[in-house]
Amino acid sequence: MNLKKVLWATAVLGLLICGFIAYQIYSAIFSPNTQFNNDEAFVYIETDASFSDVKTSLEPLLQDLSTFEAVAKRKGYITNIKAGKYALKKGMNNNEIINTLRSANLPVQVSFNNQESLALLAGRVSEQIEADSLELLQTFNDPEFLKETKFDEDTKLAMYIPNTYEFFWNTDAKSFRDRMRTEYERFWNSDRLQKAKNLGLTPNEVTALAAIVQKETAKVDERPRVAGVYLNRIRKGMLLQADPTVIYAIKKETGNYDTIIKRVLFRDLEMDSPYNTYKYAGVPPGPITMPDITSIDAVLNPEKHDYLYFVADVSNFGYHMFAKSLAQHNRNKVQYTRWLNQQKVLR
Repeated sequence: MNLKKVLWATAVLGLLICGFIAYQIYSAIFSPNTQFNNDEAFVYIETDASFSDVKTSLEPLLQDLSTFEAVAKRKGYITNIKAGKYALKKGMNNNEIINTLRSANLPVQVSFNNQESLALLAGRVSEQIEADSLELLQTFNDPEFLKETKFDEDTKLAMYIPNTYEFFWNTDAKSFRDRMRTEYERFWNSDRLQKAKNLGLTPNEVTALAAIVQKETAKVDERPRVAGVYLNRIRKGMLLQADPTVIYAIKKETGNYDTIIKRVLFRDLEMDSPYNTYKYAGVPPGPITMPDITSIDAVLNPEKHDYLYFVADVSNFGYHMFAKSLAQHNRNKVQYTRWLNQQKVLR
């Protein structure tokens, strides 16, 4: 009788222990384990991150790191870490967290526009994906890549079409650059290539001219008219005489691209630079900035008119006064010069 009681008690105790263990396992796997108040929190896991790195990233977000680690071991996550950006939802349990970190890498929207150099582009992009700016810049300037794609020191900026693109956060520098090459080739479709050919320009020349248009006017609706002026001058064999190219030439010669120049002086027009369109005919050897799509398409679809000149309109800031003759242009120019003097804009 006593033996039966002992066996019964042992069986009950065993069931209780098994139940407790099962509860602990269930609790570790399926109980909520987040401690942030927002609806979701983002985790960035770097390429080649260790499990220790992952725990460091998760520590502020989880209630119990030890149970997470236990479940991670059971599910084999510790040896199968994947880089990326992940969204943890409030109230997730360890099982859901690990499943998210294994298979729910989120894309990010990468945007850039109007950077004046590849160095500035690299800095902008590095703020949005894992690749750092130095690695990006080295990849952009890779001599073998430039040779393969037929870009050079002057034209290489033209390959990067400003827009918003979807990437994974853990994209490396080479993958980003190669995707931009694909986007460039997609942008220059048969329709755009034919329009450039009809203008007697190459895609690089269109981009270089679009960069001038971009600098001349921030008004998208005015860009086709400004583009038409420069194309008219090219057809007539006239110099472009675009002030933004002179400003760029100054910056390029000094190496200081942060220089602010609001007024081009007569002495500046004598600078011997292929970017000085007061001295050298045709479009510059490369873009003076990264033109956006509206500026490129403005060159490809210019307004048809007989204007050859334009100057800022101080009665309608942001826009310009256009002229068909030099005499008319000089009359229009008086109001702008007077305004500059009144504002004491000397440089």
